[in-house]
Amino acid sequence: MLVLRKPYLLYLGDAQLKSDCKTAFGLRDWCREDVLGEWSHPAASVTLEVPRLAPAAAAAQGAGSIIVGVAPTGGVLPARWQDDLEAALEAGLDVVSGLHTRLTSFPRLVRAAERRGVRLVDVRHLNPSFPVASGRKRTGLRVLTVGTDCALGKKYTALALTRALAARGAPATFRATGQTGLMIAGSGIAMDALVADFLAGAAEALSPDNAPDHWDVIEGQGSIFHPAYAGVTVGLLHGSQPDAIVLCHDPARLTIEEYPNYPIPPLGEVIADYLRLGRLTNRAIRCVGLSINSSALADAAWAEYRTGLERELGLPACDPMRGGVGALADRLLAP
Repeated sequence: MLVLRKPYLLYLGDAQLKSDCKTAFGLRDWCREDVLGEWSHPAASVTLEVPRLAPAAAAAQGAGSIIVGVAPTGGVLPARWQDDLEAALEAGLDVVSGLHTRLTSFPRLVRAAERRGVRLVDVRHLNPSFPVASGRKRTGLRVLTVGTDCALGKKYTALALTRALAARGAPATFRATGQTGLMIAGSGIAMDALVADFLAGAAEALSPDNAPDHWDVIEGQGSIFHPAYAGVTVGLLHGSQPDAIVLCHDPARLTIEEYPNYPIPPLGEVIADYLRLGRLTNRAIRCVGLSINSSALADAAWAEYRTGLERELGLPACDPMRGGVGALADRLLAP
């Protein structure tokens, strides 16, 4: 499992739009204690409003890695960023990127990393070796965030739930399964980069045996209803062997995003299908509630939707960004 060197210097390239810097803003918001500062190309106009530090200054303050926190169109790393990244390598920092362009495709960066004995970490292109799943029940407790679709809050829900459990005195660890989550946690496995036969085995490795009262909060990926990505979702579900799931949903979506011929089923059916699949490796799996991305709803509409959903399903419904997930944490910890 990949482990990144913290703390981080966040690199913004020459970004002009905040929306291109979601990785950097996510790191600032969810692991602020691990962020020393930011650095960027002179042409950049975006700032995270954290201290501006050149790579050498960040290294002097103990930084371990510079994170490419911006995602240009197409995931291509511009050649003009090489000066800044080479300076970071020369300062003794690892360079970490989740872009499609491999850091290792730039010979000057490869030479600099070899010269200084540091790493070029292409999170999206890692090819770790994992065994096939054993199906063995592991000690400890696990909750997995699952979804009706992609990109609707599974990572944010898992992060918020980890914090809520910790605030209640429960030992809990966020387990990252995607590139941004991995950078936030500092360790994890990018599930969508694995060969299908080893997905469940990797999920087992991600959440090994633990203390009986410890919660692994596992970041979900994809959806069992997605025509392209369901395979990753099912492999993660089986290997995680979750004791509980939290269903994540965006009420503004009636069909799978970009797949208009694939309607999202009623949420009661969604929960039942996830539980049916999950029982293969954990017969005691249960759903403890729903995490709703209510960003498209006004306050009154969100209150009405939430009340109706809770009445219909008999489960708490929360929005991590609009009131938190305390009700979900309480449900997990209830005797």
